[in-house]
Formats: sequence, C-alpha cells, structure tokens
Amino acid sequence: MFESVKAFEDRYEELSEKLCDQKVVSDPEMYAQTMKEYKSVEPLALKYREYKKAEQDKAEAEEMLEDNYSDKEMAEMLEEEIASLEEDIRRIEEELKILLLPKDPNDERNVIMEIRGGAGGEEAALFAAVLFRMYSMYAVRRGYKMEIMNAADTELGGYKEISFMLSGEGAYSRLKYESGVHRVQRVPETETQGRIHTSTVTVAVLPEAEDVEVSIDPTELKIDTFRASGAGGQHINKTESAIRITHIPTGLVVECQDERSQYKNKDKAMKVLKSRLLQAEKDKQQSMVAAQRHDQVGTGDRSERIRTYNYPQGRVTDHRIGLTLYKIDDILNGSLDELIDPLITAARASQLSEAGTLSANGE
Repeated sequence: MFESVKAFEDRYEELSEKLCDQKVVSDPEMYAQTMKEYKSVEPLALKYREYKKAEQDKAEAEEMLEDNYSDKEMAEMLEEEIASLEEDIRRIEEELKILLLPKDPNDERNVIMEIRGGAGGEEAALFAAVLFRMYSMYAVRRGYKMEIMNAADTELGGYKEISFMLSGEGAYSRLKYESGVHRVQRVPETETQGRIHTSTVTVAVLPEAEDVEVSIDPTELKIDTFRASGAGGQHINKTESAIRITHIPTGLVVECQDERSQYKNKDKAMKVLKSRLLQAEKDKQQSMVAAQRHDQVGTGDRSERIRTYNYPQGRVTDHRIGLTLYKIDDILNGSLDELIDPLITAARASQLSEAGTLSANGE
C-alpha cells in the first residue's frame, strides 16, 4: 500500500546530505530550493519511519509471544502490547493516506483577499470592516505579514471594498476556505427600533500569481491615473497617484490608491490583476471537475453562502459542514482555527472517499 513512500524516504535522506554539502550551503538559491523540497518530503518520510518502527515492534512482540506463550502473565502483557501496536499502525496508516493525497499546488503561496459589501448597504460595508479586522487579527496569530492593496471606505468607518495580501507559510492553504458569501444577522448601529437586519459580504481568496504563470500583453491593458480619495469623496492626494488598470480581453478592472507613489500603486494593481486572471483560469478548470463530482466542502463558488454570523444568538454557522459554534466574539477576534481545521478535515475526508471510490472502480 505504501510502496511509493519508500521513494520519499530515500529522497529525504538524499536531501539531508545535500543540505550539508558546502557547495549547496554557499549557493543561496540552490540552498533555498533544496530546503523547500526537504520540507515538503519530511512529514511523509518521518511518518513512514514511524510506520516501519511500529510494524517492527509488533513483529518482535509476536515473536516473543510465541516463545513465551506458556508464561500466562508475560503472554497477557505481550497480547496487550500487540493490540496497542495494531491500533497505532491503523492510525499511522490513516495519517499516511492523508499525506499521500494530492496537494493543492497553491497551498504554500501568499494570498490576496478581497472583501466587498453586498446586500445591506452601509450595514454590509460596516460588516466588511468587521471581517477585515477578523482576518487582520488571525494574520497576527499565524505570524503572517499584511499589506493593504486597495481600500474604499465609507463615512461610518465601513468598507465598500478592501483588498490585501497576507504573506507567510501556508497562507493560502488556511484561508482558501473563506471564499464565498458571509451573511450577518444583527441590529445595525443605524437601526432605531432594534430590528435585526440581514446583510451579506463577499470574500474572494486568490493565490498570489507568479510572473512566469501569467503573461499579460501590455497592449491589452488600459491604464488610467486619478486622484486618491477618502471617505465621502474627499481628496486626500493632490497628485494623480491612484491607478486603475483594465484588462481589455476579460474586462477585469483593478484599482489601487493605497500608496502615494504611482509606481507602487501600479505594481500592487498588477499583482492583483495577475492573481485574478490566474484564479479565473483555475475556476474554469474546477467547473469542469465539479460537473463530475460534488465536493463536501463546497465548490468554492463566490456566489455560495458559506457562513452566517448571528449576533443575537452569539453563534457562527458554517453551512458547508453544518458546524455551529457559540463563540462569535472569539471568532471575530481572530480565533478562526476552530472553523478552518474542521473544513480542512472535511476536505481531506472527501478526497479520501473519492480516492477509495476510484480505487474500487479500478480507475
């Protein structure tokens, strides 16, 4: 079952030796590439060694049991040990299956997140600000670096839209499940009669695109400059440093006005545009796969309602996996792992189930 894992263990040993090679150590680029591959194969190699050790211990215990079967007390101890080792082996096998699942090639990338107020007007914009704060606090907990790409705020402190990049190990792998429609049920600050309103905010999660993956013809871009403005249209910059880029073939429009430098705004806007184009291609490929199977965690479609935040009841419900937590304050203060970890588990369960079905069908 795990014959292919031996190759990972062999490669792990090769890379371990390579990282001690002075020629590799003295070459920063070669060392970085080697270390990246080393980290990727290490979990599987170490888990396989744990599996082999448990198998070896079980074989030794069974051999001792044969030699000491007439000693009742020793036999009972060995039988207990064998049963415990069999349980360990089953657990390790499941963990190895998960490690052998195909990985999302984008998982280790930085992530660009875009939050936009949906239905609900100013209340939706205010909740967009709440979600931005939630992700900001989560980024601090995970040690991610945050960089705001663009923000269009409102007079009451909300956001019509805000986009930002989170940089750090595995940022996309953790946050990709946040893509979708987030619904909030609460009494708005502007509500005088205490009625509960329902509003929505959309969150888009894009893996940062690398230059080699997305080629953009400069002749297909329309680039406009304008003055950056604050809430209510008040000009906060007398020079035309803000940038609007339109990708003519797709009609995609990206704006950036966070920096005072026109060059920096253009650079940020191009990053967002490339990531959107990469995501569009990914969505196209996924839609073909989604027609053949249904993912338990959801399709990732941004029109899909994924979560509800109910303030009066103090609950947060993730509709994709039917999970409800009565910890709305903790979650909005950045404690997102209690939602994200079950989503990752459900996604893996779906992959394992699909892999088992394909195996049973001989595919």
